Amino acid sequence: MFGRRPDGRRIRDIDPIMRITPYIMPMRCDAQVFLKHRVDLEVLLDYVRRQKLEKGESITYMQLILAAYVRAISRNPAVNRFIMNKQLFARNNCSAAFTILKDPADIDKGEAVVKIKFDLTDTIYDVRDRVNAAVAANRGDQPAGFIDRLLGVLFAVPGLPSLLVGIVKLLDRYGIAPAVLMEELPFYVGMYITNTASIRLHDVNHHLYNWGNVGLFFGMGLEERVAVVKDGETRMKRYLPVGITADERVCSGAHYARFFTDMRRYLEHPELLEQPPETVRFDEGCEYRQPKP
Repeated sequence: MFGRRPDGRRIRDIDPIMRITPYIMPMRCDAQVFLKHRVDLEVLLDYVRRQKLEKGESITYMQLILAAYVRAISRNPAVNRFIMNKQLFARNNCSAAFTILKDPADIDKGEAVVKIKFDLTDTIYDVRDRVNAAVAANRGDQPAGFIDRLLGVLFAVPGLPSLLVGIVKLLDRYGIAPAVLMEELPFYVGMYITNTASIRLHDVNHHLYNWGNVGLFFGMGLEERVAVVKDGETRMKRYLPVGITADERVCSGAHYARFFTDMRRYLEHPELLEQPPETVRFDEGCEYRQPKP
């Protein structure tokens, strides 16, 4: 309310075209743009192997994508904005969420959602440590979390879930929804990522949720082999396909282009993520920090 929310601050000085866009496309599903990208898997594989052999560091492909996202946001804060009630807000955190199996060896034990906040100075090792800690805290027979307990109460009363969800959506529209829900629910992050390769599925372009304010959805899929020609010779090259869904109302196409160019650069040269960035950019009046793991 009055331009402030628990998760962001309203931006008022924006281009008229960007200002009118949410009125033309009021729902997030109206404004979904679908992209496909192939990450050079041979570069990532070589980097992961060298980290293990030379430094004893274990790093995954998803952690590299998350680290590239964090570093690209540090250079392109406009991509970390979101639309709520047709107004543009600057997010006051850099966050991501993903779903994991509670027990990878037994899919019947269900899933858990992991939500992580990053600092824009995080290195690949910081990102790796944050991810590993969050996954460990949600794996196995952990006590029910806040959201699980809340849902247990809701579904015990017929009709209560629909009523409460409607009330929360209304409060969220005006920026007065309980901050604890925004902290716990995975729908309030800058990026949601899913690793469908871990369950032997191809990459997907996942929809954006109308509830919350997720602006980017990344879907990692199974490895692809593509014929490429280099120096007059044809060979099969390995790629990691990633389906990307973006909310086009958040920023201009030029901002998105620069952001994805940065991400591609860091994934092609992951060693750049080993050191913190020299400078970090924030939206005016919306600086934030996250303690190192």
